[in-house]
Amino acid sequence: MNKSPKNKTIDTEINAGREYLDRCLRIGDVKEPVRDLSDTIICADMFATCKFIPAGSADLMIVDPPYNLTKDYSGESFRKMKPEEYEEYTRRWIDATSHVLKENGSVYVCCDWESSLIIGKLLSEHYTVRNRITWQREKGRGSDSNWKNSMEDIWFATKSDEYTFNIDDVKIRRKVIAPYRNEGEPKDWEETENGKYRNTHPSNFWDDITVPFWSMAENTAHPAQKPEKLMAKLILASSVEGDLVFDPFAGSGSACVTAKKLGRHFIGIEKNERYCVWAQQRLEMAEKDRTIQGYEEGVFWERNSRR
Repeated sequence: MNKSPKNKTIDTEINAGREYLDRCLRIGDVKEPVRDLSDTIICADMFATCKFIPAGSADLMIVDPPYNLTKDYSGESFRKMKPEEYEEYTRRWIDATSHVLKENGSVYVCCDWESSLIIGKLLSEHYTVRNRITWQREKGRGSDSNWKNSMEDIWFATKSDEYTFNIDDVKIRRKVIAPYRNEGEPKDWEETENGKYRNTHPSNFWDDITVPFWSMAENTAHPAQKPEKLMAKLILASSVEGDLVFDPFAGSGSACVTAKKLGRHFIGIEKNERYCVWAQQRLEMAEKDRTIQGYEEGVFWERNSRR
């Protein structure tokens, strides 16, 4: 079935994307810790691979593990576990990845409300938990016997009390509804050609995120893809240009691609070959186009706030 010309979804098959897959590093190519794996997608199992990444490599770690849901990931099935089994699975990946982060590094972990109960508790055993971000996905199936599930959590933690946090880089530009003036001059807002706006401090509830959809260039057929705008908030807040971002469950590459667009280095690990193809395609696209939908002029715009 042919896609509409406006449908930009990346869904390349492995055979058609062999040149992209060949750009990935394989676990067989890594037999001991490698000093510099910067700007690499490793096509391998995360648990078998992390030991080859030297300690203290990453300034920022963004983790988007499989939620405890039965889901098909392009032919690879993840089965819902009992809570105690998912707790052990979470403990395993935390143990496997924690050495990669620098002492002044930060970690963000994505989860749904149910797995959040487990992940938040276990993170506190290894890190200092700083906050829990909740973001509105919009999408989600309705239910006749429960509230529609359209929110997800992101736990923010650090390895020590010394860590990067760039508040001025993640402010949100909001429309000013009731512009207040002091002696005739705007107070805490500015007038632009697009209207009156104020740059405000972001909270831990994000309602300005758009989940990727078919007409967006970043969209892939991955069933749980995170938006580049969301990744940009995490990366800009907790790293600086030239830092290294580590994603042990890279999926279709959102964290790695966004890191590249924002002048950071990256290491991503993903075992699904098809998702590795899509990640490499997106990295190639980022060579020519570094725009991030919803992030312009150094600020994050509210949805539908531009004229």
